[in-house]
Parts: sequence; structure tokens; C-alpha cells
Amino acid sequence: GRKRTDSRGKGKSDLVSFFTEVVKPKTGAPVWRHPERQRSSSETSPLATSASRSFDDFDPPDRETMKLQKFGKLLAGPNTDQDELRKLSWSGIPAPVRATTWQLLCGYLPANIDRREETLQRKRQEYRNFIEQYYHTRSDPIHRDTFRQIHIDVPRMNPDIPLFQQKIVQECFERILFIWSMRHPASGYVQGINDLVTPFFVVFLAYYISGDKNPETYDISNLPEGTLRMIEADSFWCLQKLLEGIQDNYTLAQPGVQTKIMALKDLMKRLDASLTAHLSANAVEYIQFSFRWMNNLLMREFPLRCVVRLWDSYLSERDGFATFHVYVCAALLAQFSEEIQARQDFQDIMVFLQNLPTSKWTNDDVELLLAEAFKLKFMFADAPGHLNAMKT
Repeated sequence: GRKRTDSRGKGKSDLVSFFTEVVKPKTGAPVWRHPERQRSSSETSPLATSASRSFDDFDPPDRETMKLQKFGKLLAGPNTDQDELRKLSWSGIPAPVRATTWQLLCGYLPANIDRREETLQRKRQEYRNFIEQYYHTRSDPIHRDTFRQIHIDVPRMNPDIPLFQQKIVQECFERILFIWSMRHPASGYVQGINDLVTPFFVVFLAYYISGDKNPETYDISNLPEGTLRMIEADSFWCLQKLLEGIQDNYTLAQPGVQTKIMALKDLMKRLDASLTAHLSANAVEYIQFSFRWMNNLLMREFPLRCVVRLWDSYLSERDGFATFHVYVCAALLAQFSEEIQARQDFQDIMVFLQNLPTSKWTNDDVELLLAEAFKLKFMFADAPGHLNAMKT
């Protein structure tokens, strides 16, 4: 035979060469892997393994192949262009590069590739120092109530996902949340922050395990302790970066949440007057159903896999977890407007809004929602000051 080619005429052997090149260490590490990650002689990345196999065994869709090529070039460059990375990431990040891309978009990793290894080592050590400094105080009278609330909340997260029911994982979350609360006394720990750790933790875990294993059901006892500590530290720092932009969601009286709820209400008045009138006629207040949407960033409304896809776009937006999130909430309400208006009393409406039929959603559904939110963002680009106020 003839050599098979993709739609751009590139031969399969050329694609194999690309994959082999893109996972080749530049300074002793693959481009999208953490430089200090230690791998046994039998451990190889899913992508590297794929490159070594026949394309009769592995034939990725052309679109995904080309997207992975673009990410590979961006991440391998001496200085990753953040604007280009945001543009490329908005429509979804391929799993093999998601962990590193999220860390870059968060601002945890520097754009300069030669500084990343040193940064990771320094920040992970800094987190270990925080544990030494603070964690033993969790039983002190002044901190006891905070840690007790964390200890209660953590096992309640994602009860249907086996990963988060494992004691060693719960202990990681307890440390992350307690250390964060000690470092941020203006807000301290608030229920809802615990949910925000889970996407980071599962994405960073996926990076270290074989590509055919589902992180949501992974037995964490199979992971080397040192690797788990790196995942914990990276999750802490990325949580901190996320919360820097929405910390007023969790300070006294949660003014950021209140502001976003009012922005959603005002947006829906302009977008769907009939739905607004129906909610008002049935005495349904926005705070009664959308407080959770703002406080937990819709994490209770979607499967975790969909939240991860949603966050690809949130992290690609300069104000994704604040302003753009409100547009996503508006798009979600608009999508179910007919079903809401078909319910004729307060209780039926509230039951529906608190249990939206999204448990079976896929990434395709999330992408349609994001597309609608993107339209709203431009439709209301000249919105009144209350929408712009969410950025502060």
C-alpha cells in the first residue's frame, strides 16, 4: 500500500513524526508535562504511546489532531502567547494538554517555558511550608469551627463520584481549604469554595494517570504519594488564582454573589420579559434559585465532565468566573424558559429550577450553552454599569 493521508494531504508517517517531536523533552521534559514529573521506565504518556503504535490502532479525528498540533506549538514555544492560548482554549482543550494549559491560563505557570520547572518546585515547597505552619492549628479553639465545617462539607461533595469518597482525597481537600482560609482571613472558609477545588483536582490527576483510566473512579492508593502531593499543591494554587477574581463572592454578606444575582435578573428582564413576568407572578425570587448558581459556579447543576469543559472557556475569558458566568446563567434560564413557564405554581417552579434536567448532559450540550452565552455577551456589550461592576 499507499500511505494514508489526512484531509490536508499530510501522510500518517508525518503525523507520527509530529507526535514524536511534540512529546520530545526540550529540557528533560515533554512540553505539556510538568518538568519534574518522574516516570518509571514502563510509564509513558498516552500520547507518546499512541505515537509509537500503528495508526491502524490509533487514528485520531483530523480536527482533534490539528488542534493538538496547535496547542503543541504554543506550549513548546519559549514564551507562550497568552492571548493565542485563550483563543485556542475557548472552544475546548484536548485532555493531554488541559492540565498545563489551565495552569498557564490561571497565571500559576509563567509563560516562559524555562521558568516553569523552578516555579513549580518553589510553589509546591511553599505550599508544604504552609501546611507545616498552619495545619496543626486546626484544633485550636479559634480555628476549630472552621475546620469542623470543612470536615463536614468535604465528604458531601460529589457523593456519586468514587474519587471524592476516598479518605486520602478528602484529607487533601481539608488541607487545601483550611490553608486557604488561614491565608485569607477577610473571607475565611465559606461553603461552596469546597466545590471549586474538584475540577482542578480531577484535571491534574488525569494528567498523571493512564489515558484509559477514568479519574472519577480512580483508586488513589495506586498513585505515588509524591505525585499526590504535587496535585494537592497545584490545586491549592490554582484555586487561589481563581478566587482572586471572585473573592467578594465569599466575604461578609457575599456582596459579589448578590451583585451577580441582580445582574442576572436585570439581564433576563431584557432578554425574556415573559419569563420574568411568570416568575414574578408566582413569587419566585432570583436569589431563591440562582444563589447556588453563583456561589457554586453551576457545579451542582452539571456533571463534573461538563464543568471541566465549561471551565476551559471560563479560564479563556479574562473575566470568565464573574461577568461571563452571568451570561451562562442567563443562557441556561433562557434554554428552559418554556418548561419553567409551563409550571403554574411556586413549588413546581422551584423544584424544577433546583433540579434542572442536565444530569445527562454532554460536552455538546455545554458547547451549545456557551455559544448562546457568547451571543448574549455581545448583544449586551453596552449593558448598564451594574454588569460592568461585576468585574470589580
